[in-house]
Amino acid sequence: MKIAVLFPGQGSQYIGMGQEFLATDPDCAAIMEKAESVCDFPLGKICQEGPMEELTRAVHLQPAITVTNLVCWLAVQKAFADRLAVSCFAGHSLGEYSALYAAGVLSLTDTIRLVVKRGALMEREGLKNPGGMRAVLGLGITEIETIITQYNGRGIVTAANHNTEKQVVISGEEHAMDAIGVKVAEQGGKVVSLNVSVANHSPLVADAVPDFAAFMEGVVFNEPRSPVFFNVTATVERDVHIIKEMMARQIASKVRWYEIINGMIATGVDTFIEIGPKAVLKGLMKKIVPKGYAYTALQVDSPETLTKCRERLAE
Repeated sequence: MKIAVLFPGQGSQYIGMGQEFLATDPDCAAIMEKAESVCDFPLGKICQEGPMEELTRAVHLQPAITVTNLVCWLAVQKAFADRLAVSCFAGHSLGEYSALYAAGVLSLTDTIRLVVKRGALMEREGLKNPGGMRAVLGLGITEIETIITQYNGRGIVTAANHNTEKQVVISGEEHAMDAIGVKVAEQGGKVVSLNVSVANHSPLVADAVPDFAAFMEGVVFNEPRSPVFFNVTATVERDVHIIKEMMARQIASKVRWYEIINGMIATGVDTFIEIGPKAVLKGLMKKIVPKGYAYTALQVDSPETLTKCRERLAE
């Protein structure tokens, strides 16, 4: 068994996420307390009570998802008495910060500081350059990028997330995405709007990159204790200077998730554990893993799912 731990990003949120761990484990509650000491808003109350409009604001959502991921990760570590042999880590977009924490690159405080700043900068850019994101189903990345390249209308649009072979998320201005959607439909694809208020991973948020890079200069990054597959390159990196540079670029760069999972499979990973709210990444696995490859996909965001994970790994 070769295990990869995956952390979700924006889009996996729900009111009450992590609540059972927070209510029953003082160590998990301490992570939320530490996070709240970094934020200038009631993070715990927003996570547990909402309203959803406040939770989904980038400035709130990025630390909310991250702290939930870290709470779930602590619960997993305690359940396995730190004996879970993880071969590598990855996080989808925002989830990459949870992966860096789990791999020992960042401290708890700095992880929260970074995602609070990242959320604030991306919300700033979203207000300045309105846009959104849409999932395109049924077409491959090459087909979609060709459609975008051939688009000569007004507005910005780009391929933002390569999630599975036939699921790509586009990001940009609404009228440009409308036009791309027409071309997608002509080629047999389907477009689904996402509940996202910012055109993440697109040129519309690129002005956040230099400001975030400057903020990171004062943050200590350590060499990963375990391999981390990065969104920007879909490869492993150990050089902390390169990691910092990639984490700044990641804001406006494409998420290469399909390539990341296939890269893990190429190293022999056969067990994938998603740690954090919902099971979005677990759901993507069956559309990524090559036919005939034997694998196990698990997910943990509650005591119940943690118990199921332990039982499955003990088989």
